[in-house]
Amino acid sequence: MRYRLQHQTIYKYTEDAALSLNELCLTPRVTAGQSIAQTGVFVRPSPDNLEARFDYFGNALTSFVVQEPHREMMIAAESIVDTFPVPAPDPEATPPWEQVRDTLRLHKDQEQLHACCFTFDSPMVTYSPAIQEYARKSFSPATPVLAGALDLNSRIFNDFTYEKNATNVETPMEEAFRLRKGVCQDFSHIMIGCLRSLGLAARYVSGYLETIPPPGKTKLVGADASHAWLSLFVPGTGWIDLDPTNNLIVSEKHITLAWGRDYSDVIPVKGVVLGGGEHALTVIVDVESQSGQ
Repeated sequence: MRYRLQHQTIYKYTEDAALSLNELCLTPRVTAGQSIAQTGVFVRPSPDNLEARFDYFGNALTSFVVQEPHREMMIAAESIVDTFPVPAPDPEATPPWEQVRDTLRLHKDQEQLHACCFTFDSPMVTYSPAIQEYARKSFSPATPVLAGALDLNSRIFNDFTYEKNATNVETPMEEAFRLRKGVCQDFSHIMIGCLRSLGLAARYVSGYLETIPPPGKTKLVGADASHAWLSLFVPGTGWIDLDPTNNLIVSEKHITLAWGRDYSDVIPVKGVVLGGGEHALTVIVDVESQSGQ
């Protein structure tokens, strides 16, 4: 499938901002199930410098500095992305979860060594006895790892309520778990915490998922939003993406932006501003399918 992505961030200030230094994580990745036909980042006012680099996880980052006084700053990322189906293995044919855990501890090759990094605590996902107890209900002895993960995926979908205002981007994983409500970021953090508590490798994935309007309704431009899910590492197979918010294995309808240990590694826009007084933030996201064109 082909998608046209637009992610626009607008800051408006009550006073002149003298300087703004930012780092963007808004460029989609190339993966086994995704290629990039076109991508670009645009900033207004024009930055004094615009630099691109890759972080430790291989995400494409863009940094820039605006040094002229300004009352408004607009950041726009636009991409055209092609996605392809990636067949998932038979869940019952995947190795027992204990075997996966033990293999990761040995990390005999480079791929497993890298995956092992995602078994440890991270800034927003830390070990919790309550989280581990919740996870164990899906992973009885010798349960195939993907079968257990899919059961956990389904339980989070059914046990937790999607509620936009229940949490924010800084809400700790344990607080969202206690509330039993939140958004895709919270559900992904909770499932990652569950998997890591058992010694399994799980990473946080940011991206997009096209919004389908109700029957008879017109899709509103800019009405989409960023999305998040997670990847589970299975030795011999690789990373398998799961979406607990929608209770499914990720398909070609998901567009991958970046991945890391948790949300703190893939913040779309972060930086510092000198001056500016109070500010108002507007984010507009549009995911447009172009497969029929």
